[in-house]
Order: sequence, then structure tokens, then C-alpha cells
Amino acid sequence: MGSVDFYITASGPTLEAAFKQAREDAAGEHGHGGYTGTIAEKHEVTLIHTVPLTEDDAMKHAYGLIDICDPRVDDKWGPAGALPIRADGESTWLLFGCASY
Repeated sequence: MGSVDFYITASGPTLEAAFKQAREDAAGEHGHGGYTGTIAEKHEVTLIHTVPLTEDDAMKHAYGLIDICDPRVDDKWGPAGALPIRADGESTWLLFGCASY
């Protein structure tokens, strides 16, 4: 099987809570059988850096990391990457990486 890239935003009181909810939402929408090509396939998340970015800048940074096959996010069995996004209210992250498909 191959892999596909994913990019989603998620909010929550902590990165871990937002990641968990994003996984549950993806599994509910795409199934629990594996090989969904979504964040549902991820079991860990890695915070790439702590400085919040605009959503556009976070997307550009994530695309760049995927394009250069950054080892922190380039393994379909490894962790998802996370970048904090500047937002009013609850903490928000861009979650991204490649997932088995």
C-alpha cells in the first residue's frame, strides 16, 4: 500500500487533546480498518516548533517539510507533525504528514 499527505486544522485545550479529537473524527468519517490516508492512522504527534504562525504560513511550512521529505513527518507509520496557528480563543494547530493508504 502507498501513502497520501494530509493537512487539517484542529483545536483543543492542548495539542494532545486536539490530536486525539482529530483522529477520532477521521476514524468516524473514514472507518477504523486502517489505510484511510488520514490522521486516523497516526498514533503520535510531533510539535515541529512552538512559535504560532498564520494559517497560510503554517501551510507553506508544512508543504515545505513534506516536499523535502523531512524525517519527522515523512514516515507513513510515524508521527504526525504539528504547527501552532495564531487564533483567537482555543489553541489551534495544523496537523499534517503522510498516512498509509
